[in-house]
Amino acid sequence: MAEEYPSAIEMVEVGPRDGLQNEKLLVSTEDKLALIERAIAAGSRRIEVASFVNPRAVPQMADAELVCEGLTQRDDVTYIGLVMNDRGAERAIGTGRIDQLGAVAVATDRFAMANQGQTSQGSVEAARAIIARARSAGLTGQATIAVAFGCPFEGEVSQDRIVAMAAAIAEVQPEEIGLADTVGVADPAHVARLVEQVREAVAPIPVRVHFHNTRGTGLANVWAAIGVGARIVDASIGGIGGCPFAPAATGNVATEDVAYMLERAGIQTGLDLEVLLSSNHWLAEVMGRQLPSMVGRAGLFPRPGTTPGESVA
Repeated sequence: MAEEYPSAIEMVEVGPRDGLQNEKLLVSTEDKLALIERAIAAGSRRIEVASFVNPRAVPQMADAELVCEGLTQRDDVTYIGLVMNDRGAERAIGTGRIDQLGAVAVATDRFAMANQGQTSQGSVEAARAIIARARSAGLTGQATIAVAFGCPFEGEVSQDRIVAMAAAIAEVQPEEIGLADTVGVADPAHVARLVEQVREAVAPIPVRVHFHNTRGTGLANVWAAIGVGARIVDASIGGIGGCPFAPAATGNVATEDVAYMLERAGIQTGLDLEVLLSSNHWLAEVMGRQLPSMVGRAGLFPRPGTTPGESVA
């Protein structure tokens, strides 16, 4: 497999939705809006702001409409709403603030039943319908394939199954197709194989990747994915996140960690690392704890304000 690294990568900030959804501390609507504004100030131009799901299942997202009501309307920012079914799509469209619907198709039956009460194939059909519904409402639509690299209930997942799902979703022309390591089990070799296969199957539709750092392989997986053609990466400020329906699923790869790695490698993200670091520290105060991000703990290098050869000891 050929490794060809791009000059730039698009980042999607998922902190306000995937980052917060599994947190026991109920974050106020005001703080969610502040997090979104901080992401915009850092350069984020695509932000997953809420999910339109049953609030009894995901209490953190009970204020989805209120969050949308408070969004700053900007022509240069795409606000994404995660939806699982037609009812969720109706709610998201009804806000008048969501620009893109994000659907979820699930690679295994047991996880699909736990996550959204339907079979794996049913989730593919639902994703196709959501993308069509978005288009008919004048919005854009995209889909993510959950547990694409492994399932907490069924174990290993066939690569052929993921490719077939991606091809079926590609038939309705989504803006992109995402591959999610929902429970953080992927390794870079697996990532490279699957991303390359899916990219070839759905071209020219872009491939987006979504990694959790549950077992410490998140950044390596990002690097492997973009080396074989993924051009969009999900991440959350501070590295918070997880899935309420996935045992032991911990945080997303941190926005500041991914941006630091890529920018140091000469791959532009459009993000301001100093603003991200400030946002990390602000969010840590909101959450009442230190966040998982390694850059958030160690700081930037070179340290801002230093010059080459200058001692920072």
